[in-house]
Amino acid sequence: MTRTWILALIAAGLVSVGVFVFLIPHPMVSPGKLTQAHAELTADCFACHKPFRGADPERCIGCHAIKDIGLRTTKGVALTATPLKLAFHQHLSTSDCTTCHTVHQGALFGLGSRPEFSHAALAPSIKTQCATCHTAPTTALHRDVGTNCGQCHAPSGWKPATFDHARFFPLTGDHAAPCATCHLDGNFTRNTCYGCHEHQPDKIKAKHQREGIGNIENCVRCHRSGRGEDNGHESRGRRERD
Repeated sequence: MTRTWILALIAAGLVSVGVFVFLIPHPMVSPGKLTQAHAELTADCFACHKPFRGADPERCIGCHAIKDIGLRTTKGVALTATPLKLAFHQHLSTSDCTTCHTVHQGALFGLGSRPEFSHAALAPSIKTQCATCHTAPTTALHRDVGTNCGQCHAPSGWKPATFDHARFFPLTGDHAAPCATCHLDGNFTRNTCYGCHEHQPDKIKAKHQREGIGNIENCVRCHRSGRGEDNGHESRGRRERD
């Protein structure tokens, strides 16, 4: 008898929960209030959700046409007042809006976390076009680099940057020069020391050949600071002769 009563109470409890979910769904299952832009849908959960299946991306697209996101409102009004950089939605590899967005301002029962944008969702054709969404920093270094952010940064995060100039060639003394002095045409994957008047290729080549050094394309391989032969210049020359 006791077991029967326990099962009956459990069943009654489940039925009660089910009834309350349909009668007052917001206090029972809502992750929080809707955002201001979606406030008019507060009383219509099924505008975005399928019964017992959760948010339905197809219903999002019913209001937010992918081709118009970042360009027009859901009413078709052009976004011209503010220069929004949101047209990258047309180049996403997924049409599931819930991958990055939620229209609720809280997490279910205080658990979980809000979805976050991942650069992995971008199509390969736009992954290197950082300036589509991001404004480049105004520091002297970044002004010279241009828009090729991938030379130092990765989509996983702005920091840490992978390049440490002091590790390869400290910019001290006369070498505290503009980037374009050594890196021509904004190409930071290559460098040259012939941007200064005293560095004449023919004379430098002849001098190094007398020392037994034939490869002088990469000066910083031996000259790491501009203080002269401070990184095993002579030993490298012997190895090259061998």
